[in-house]
Amino acid sequence: MPELPKKKSGSISRIIIKCLWIFFCVGIVSITLLFFFIAKGFIGYMPPIEELQNPKDKFASEIYSSDMEVIGRYYQSKGNRVYVGYNEISPYLVNALIATEDARFEDHSGIDVKALARAVIKRGLFFQKSAGGGSTISQQLAKQLFSPSAENVMERLFQKPIEWVIAVQLERFYTKEEIVNMYLNKFDFLYNAVGIQSAAQIYFNTTPDKLSIEQAATLIGMCKNPSYFNPVRQPERTRGRRNTVLEQMYKSDYITREERDSLQALPLKLYFNRVDHKEGLAPYFREHLRLMMTAKKPDRRDYRGWQGQKFVDDSIAWETNPLFGWCEKNRKADGSKYNIYTDGLKIYTSLDSRMQKYAEEAVEEHIGGFLQPKFFNEKKGRSYAPFARNLSKSDIETILNKAMKQSDRYRYMSEAGASEKEIRKAFDTPVDMQVFSWHGMIDTVMTPMDSIRYNKSFLRTGFMVMDSKTGHVKAYVGGIDFRNFQYDMVSDGRRQVGSTIKPFLYTLAMEEGFSPCDEAPNVQPHILDPATGKVWSPRNSSKARIGENVTLRWGLANSNNWISAYLMERLSPSSLVRLMHSFGIRNYIDPVISLCLGPAEVSVEEMVTAYTAFSNKGIRVDPLYVTRIEDNFGNVIAEFTPKVTEVFSEAAYYKILPMLRDVIDHGTGGRIRYRHKITAPMGGKTGTTNNNSDGWFMGFTPSLAAGVWVGGEERSIHFDGMANGQGATMALPIYGIFMKKVYGDKSLGYSETEDFVIPEQYKDPCTTGPYSEEEFSSEPAEAIEGIFD
Repeated sequence: MPELPKKKSGSISRIIIKCLWIFFCVGIVSITLLFFFIAKGFIGYMPPIEELQNPKDKFASEIYSSDMEVIGRYYQSKGNRVYVGYNEISPYLVNALIATEDARFEDHSGIDVKALARAVIKRGLFFQKSAGGGSTISQQLAKQLFSPSAENVMERLFQKPIEWVIAVQLERFYTKEEIVNMYLNKFDFLYNAVGIQSAAQIYFNTTPDKLSIEQAATLIGMCKNPSYFNPVRQPERTRGRRNTVLEQMYKSDYITREERDSLQALPLKLYFNRVDHKEGLAPYFREHLRLMMTAKKPDRRDYRGWQGQKFVDDSIAWETNPLFGWCEKNRKADGSKYNIYTDGLKIYTSLDSRMQKYAEEAVEEHIGGFLQPKFFNEKKGRSYAPFARNLSKSDIETILNKAMKQSDRYRYMSEAGASEKEIRKAFDTPVDMQVFSWHGMIDTVMTPMDSIRYNKSFLRTGFMVMDSKTGHVKAYVGGIDFRNFQYDMVSDGRRQVGSTIKPFLYTLAMEEGFSPCDEAPNVQPHILDPATGKVWSPRNSSKARIGENVTLRWGLANSNNWISAYLMERLSPSSLVRLMHSFGIRNYIDPVISLCLGPAEVSVEEMVTAYTAFSNKGIRVDPLYVTRIEDNFGNVIAEFTPKVTEVFSEAAYYKILPMLRDVIDHGTGGRIRYRHKITAPMGGKTGTTNNNSDGWFMGFTPSLAAGVWVGGEERSIHFDGMANGQGATMALPIYGIFMKKVYGDKSLGYSETEDFVIPEQYKDPCTTGPYSEEEFSSEPAEAIEGIFD
């Protein structure tokens, strides 16, 4: 009898043990089946073998200057990632990553069983938050590559087993080095710093191979939680995390105790530079290049009514410029189109980063430091500011209302169903805003309507420099500030060119048999214009040598309107139009007598292209923005060569060259010599249009051609007085400041002693001999008022 309870107890124990074994076996089988079904893709998403072997990756395309500086990138949102090879990564990064994230990385095959068990027991059963994670580097890579963002904890728990299977598969196809490399290339370090290349640049202004131990530890520390350990917003918290990484590196014997102690004592030092396509060097150039490369074949239906000329320009570019629409015209090996945002291309441009920097500095020094304060001072206290004094109040209201209706604020409110009255009230209500100034953005309270008027008060500019022989675009400044004024005044804007058109007229005259020494009467002409049937009598502002016979050479140097009209009467407006088109000017040009004084609207890009012929023996070279493109593996997939066109004869060239040099040496461009102290042989031409609306300067040396335009956003925004409103004051100084910097930088290879080569047979004393100083005025003023009437 006493033995019966023991028998019953033993039977229960055996049953319990048997049940446990059954549960254990069922669990093992279930887990095995679970992972089998995951591996086969029956549960969750299991990428195909092809995708595991070649994960779909997106890399930003890099834009290089001719001196091999990265000046920008093209990428999708949160895609500023540039591939970097394992041998280009600092060993400190690898050591810090392994020591902190996966100490047994070299020993496991994707899953660290010990770390996983520790995490399950301590975190799952005992709820210890400091127990550490169980994810290996391979699992974290699997998450980066194939797991979408989880909406909640349960969804994340279901993702974990899938990532384990993918991690094991990744270990089959890749070496440990390749896994580390993919992980570091994929991780998002915030602030558009996706991948270690971008992170090193944005946080420390360096490359991954040059990161110091403490810098590497800082970036690896962010991998735990980049938002929480944000070195910009939470420097002390991030420093603490960095020191934890250094401690782990010490425990793993990657650094010594002395190194750990000294490095942990260092403050967190960043060289942070935020990446934004609207900031940095050459933003207008980069945007112009992006629009060119991604352009689609022009279809008239895609252009607004007023964009007829742009449609013509784009149609010509599509057929003649291999860079225009490059992504549409070219295909990858798989037949798909290239994508500059995801294909990791390397785009090598002709831009020189040093010259671009000098160009941007020249614009800021002259406009920001001199011209804009002059403009503000002239308009101060005037009710019509920033417009011209002859503009009526209703005219000003019309301009401002048009600008209001073109604004984003107006469009958003209109799309939201707001009435015109509600919109106008909103535009007249003061709000907090930031506005541009040359000294930085200003926080202020202003009505949106006043902000429109305020922004219009800033003078705009376009400045471009080209190599006259190769067509390489060396510098490109499309405006004063891309973030606030994105309209590109180099390639998109067209303005009246004023007297900068005169070299085209004089070139036509030289081709037609005229000589620089031919004389013309310096009297006001009265010419019947056959196109209008009216008598045209242009004006001059200069009173120099009125009534005398003067040489054509003197007439061009002094920008004399009467001599230009004299030539136009003896030539033909249509012939001048044809020649201007040969110079590369694409816009429609009205063949009227007054064309010789510059009413035609032309872009800075077209004018600089045209002027390359004046330093290149009559041969025009088109702008070359890109020299070659490489794919993500370094293979050259496109190369570009300059396109040249003979515009006028070499005989005419040797006649016009000394005349254009006289403009600088003795004429309206004299400030280059006496104010900017530049002695280099060069030619050029100033230009000013009616009412000082546009100020131009075109300059060239034996190697470079450049063009500057300065003016208001509207033609009615300009200086009231000629002293500050003429091209010699508004535009020329930008060129002078720039060239002074270029000649001062010996690394660029440009010398003030470089001269134009003139063969002996063309060295006619009449065209090259020096004139007496008395024959030239020191700085003649250009004719301004009513010259096109």
